[in-house]
Amino acid sequence: MNKSAMPIERTVGVFKRDRVQGRPLADMVKEAAKAIAPLWPISAFIARHPWMGFERERFADAADRLQQVYGIDLYPPMAVFHTALAKGEIDLSFVEQRLQRWLDKQPLPAPRHEAERLCRALLWNDTVPEEAFGLAELVPLAEATQLRLTAVRPVSARLGNIAERLDQQMIKWCKLFYDESGASWTLPHRERGFYQAWRQLAAADPALSKDERKRLSDWPHDPNEALRQALEKLGVQDEDAVAYVEAHLLALPGWAGMTVWRSRQAGDEVDGLIGYLAVRLSLEWALAAPHLPLGEEENGDRNDVLPLLAAWFHWAGMAPEDWRRLRPDEQQARLAFADRFWRIDRRHLWLEAWEDTDEARLKEAVSTRRPVSEPERAAAQLLFCIDVRSEPFRRHLEAAGPFETYGCAGFFGLPIQTRALDSDDAHPSCPAIVAPQHEIRETADQEEAKPYRRRRDALRFVGETFKKIKQHILAGLLLPEMSGPWLGLHTLARSAAPAWAGRVIRRAETTTEQKPKTMLSLHRHSGDEAAGLPVGLTKEEQVQYVKQLLVNIGLTSSFAPLVVVCGHESETANNPYASALDCGACGGAAGAFNARVFTALANLPSVRAELAKEGIVIPEETVFVAAEHITTVDELRWLEVPPLSEAAQRSFDQLKRVLGGVSRHANAERMAKLPHVGGMPHDPVAEAQRRAVDWSEVRPEWGLAGNTAFFIGRRALTKGVHLDGRVFLHSYDWREDPTGEALAGIIAGPATVGQWINLQYYASTVAPHYYGSGDKTTQTVTGGIGVMQGNGSDLLTGLPWQSVAASDRELFHSPLRLLVIIEAPSYYIERLLSENGDFRQKVENGWLRLASIDPHSGAWVKWESARALSVQPR
Repeated sequence: MNKSAMPIERTVGVFKRDRVQGRPLADMVKEAAKAIAPLWPISAFIARHPWMGFERERFADAADRLQQVYGIDLYPPMAVFHTALAKGEIDLSFVEQRLQRWLDKQPLPAPRHEAERLCRALLWNDTVPEEAFGLAELVPLAEATQLRLTAVRPVSARLGNIAERLDQQMIKWCKLFYDESGASWTLPHRERGFYQAWRQLAAADPALSKDERKRLSDWPHDPNEALRQALEKLGVQDEDAVAYVEAHLLALPGWAGMTVWRSRQAGDEVDGLIGYLAVRLSLEWALAAPHLPLGEEENGDRNDVLPLLAAWFHWAGMAPEDWRRLRPDEQQARLAFADRFWRIDRRHLWLEAWEDTDEARLKEAVSTRRPVSEPERAAAQLLFCIDVRSEPFRRHLEAAGPFETYGCAGFFGLPIQTRALDSDDAHPSCPAIVAPQHEIRETADQEEAKPYRRRRDALRFVGETFKKIKQHILAGLLLPEMSGPWLGLHTLARSAAPAWAGRVIRRAETTTEQKPKTMLSLHRHSGDEAAGLPVGLTKEEQVQYVKQLLVNIGLTSSFAPLVVVCGHESETANNPYASALDCGACGGAAGAFNARVFTALANLPSVRAELAKEGIVIPEETVFVAAEHITTVDELRWLEVPPLSEAAQRSFDQLKRVLGGVSRHANAERMAKLPHVGGMPHDPVAEAQRRAVDWSEVRPEWGLAGNTAFFIGRRALTKGVHLDGRVFLHSYDWREDPTGEALAGIIAGPATVGQWINLQYYASTVAPHYYGSGDKTTQTVTGGIGVMQGNGSDLLTGLPWQSVAASDRELFHSPLRLLVIIEAPSYYIERLLSENGDFRQKVENGWLRLASIDPHSGAWVKWESARALSVQPR
């Protein structure tokens, strides 16, 4: 026997049960689909909570199941915790506190002192030391003991090489079926659905052997029957079917997620998934048929038990005779306890201690802040998106003059889909969890729009001609000779002088695409609908949306002469993930359209008159202006400036004078975090602008990396506090919300989006091979819908490694679960948890963390399991 140090790891077995018939197929698929989150196309990439279907389980339990059955890890490796500890990001006192609390709650399989010794040793050791295996009786005891572990694994996974072929087949057919790039040769019969299109061609697929094609030649034409027959032929027992199907969905979560999204768009998620699964399991049977039926597999292995036994003997102080005296069920309980603690619970304790340390430091920063004197009246008030990238800009802006800033979701509470000028497509410009209720269109005067339309049509003609020539067999041979010199110069310029070339190209694009002055369809006209949605808003709706946002952020009085509504957008070059850096609250698009709509509504005299009747009086001199925060360069650009009152003009001029300095300070802070050659750049503004136009830049900005908390409360509590661009800031004044309705809306909308963003970054950090998208430099855009690594991978669901890591070995994003902090009395929180079952479930099961600040005493209240765990005075 090799007595070298052994990791405490094990394999997963498979077991059989008696067949139970009669489970409805649609119910089975619907249940299995909870393991998969929908995947939006790359053109509208938004944050995606990959475990939204698991929130009914505790975080640690979901992590245990995903690791045992599918090999997916929800925790950072121990090396990450050790690095955080070395940096001082984990306070060891919190590790000890968490261990003691965990031991207090657990049904321990051994006396407390033995279990504690074992757990304390496992917290720090990645392997059982070599000397622990020197005990002569260890191997015989391990051979006599079996760790009973059960899991359902697909036939293809048990056969190894067939799993790889099956994935290749599915990737090929999914690429063909879901293509949106306008390929010259499209998949025949696409309009009939995935299964039918595949069924028509599978029997002629040269990638399959003659026998495999023959097996599929008389396969059912109905996807429901095909799926049921495949399950039967593969020997899947009825009670195992959900787990079996779930495993197949998790095998390629990207393509399965795209199927979910496409099916939801079509209005029937289950039918789309049945088609996908019918193809996959039919292929699995065709490939695996010669090997069926498979023999029984052992449920455990001596090598699984050996390190666990060694750990009990070496660290817990047990002797072989103590082990022999235990009943078999007691032995099993001790093995399972050590196994689970090693794989899951110890890392969960380290994660909680890291989160506790982060929370303690945030509490200290907020509690010890220096009070900032407020001006008698702000010259301007600016509404920013809650996006963490707004926090540094807001902080520097407030320090530059008498300016107030507010935070809200960047769609400004408008459940709309937007249609740009002359566009055939409408974009849902609201969070994915909000269904659009209205369409807002952009229109222009016909005469003013003629030059724009001529330029646009000319560009489209050139683009379409280039594409057709490239795809033509003969004409494509001439294309390199015709376009080579021009494209060569373009490549040389962008590579040798990226900043200069990028600016020139961007100016040319801006000039060419310059739109005429456009109007927005704000007013509802009877009979005017698009895709079932009314175009425009009624007067009551206009008033309601403006009022709702102003009440939610606590801006109902003391209006400044100038109120700036700031959407946000990122500017990058050669970046498939460009939409991931735009506004997630606007469905992965820039926030400019929504900012324009809200500004226009708030300036309407009819809206202001109705608001005044409800106690929200906006002075005549106050003017709302639309702007856009360009996050890549930390610049504020004006979108639409209506005629200003004298007071508003003075405020506007005062604001413009300080914006240059604010941008410089914000850029300097951001540049210090980005990897550089030669240290901090001399001119941070120039460096930021270069990154925005350099087509070779893999990190134009950090995006939302580093996000860790979501603050809901008055800006006065965090004003002047350096939050390092890590906190979502949503303005809220509990005094304006006696019923708690506004708080409930913030939790159900913006806070949920914040949680999705947080878990998107978390997943891409802890399991980049599964939930991330790998290296940016080796990605391939496929079908116009997403990215792959090479030309035959899963459709990648998460963020590139460069979005969460500073290098191959150094993380930038700290994988911590989101901390929601609410400034409100405790009875507000109790009411929220009582009335909002979904939010209570997230808190109870550990999918986010919750704290509150008492507005009277300043006490910091920590909530766990949906109850106040501790109250820490200011």
